[in-house]
Amino acid sequence: MSIARKISVGMVAMLLVACWAGAACAKGEAKKVQKSATVLQDIMKIPEKGIPPALLRDAKAVAIIPGVIKGAFVVGGRHGTGVLSVRKEDSSWSDPIFVSITGGSIGWQVGATSTDLILVFKELKDVDKLLQGKFTLGADAGVAAGPVGRKVEAATDITFKSGILSYSRSRGLFAGLSLEGAALQVDDQADAAYYGREIAAQDIMVGNAGKRIAASNRLRQELSRATQE
Repeated sequence: MSIARKISVGMVAMLLVACWAGAACAKGEAKKVQKSATVLQDIMKIPEKGIPPALLRDAKAVAIIPGVIKGAFVVGGRHGTGVLSVRKEDSSWSDPIFVSITGGSIGWQVGATSTDLILVFKELKDVDKLLQGKFTLGADAGVAAGPVGRKVEAATDITFKSGILSYSRSRGLFAGLSLEGAALQVDDQADAAYYGREIAAQDIMVGNAGKRIAASNRLRQELSRATQE
């Protein structure tokens, strides 16, 4: 076999591997979107212990990060990936923008947990900060454990002082969660895998993602249902 032919065969093989890897990644990201929709659906099934619908109706964006892993042995850390959907001017929800969260803690602790995390953004300025780059909860925007249940009157101070409200579900329990110091950022590689091309988060937010994906449709439906309750 000539050198030119060997190079040609090698390039074809590399392209096939790249295509296979891209398709596999796209499927993985679609599962992440589906899982995020399921997390929101499950949480909103229990109105007395879920996110108050009134807060969701006023939200500028919602981030859902299923299966955040927190492992610890003296020095602890947490990491997870999920999606962010932004409310558009017509009150509909954007296609998912992929995000990741990373944080750490130090203390005498042993064990590992998997937690479903939801962040409710009350201010559009905080959404803009996130889309522009790495974003630290508690430093770039105030974050607090959000109130649960249908009534939020008792939590008025919390909702006014903090631009982001955080919620978690671990071992079947749902409650507010403190996330001071955790880093949240857009996952550009996941966006590219899911949409089949490199795309800016801002373009996804305004509806320029291009192809419509079934997983995206389901997530938007669950968000719309949650904000109408």
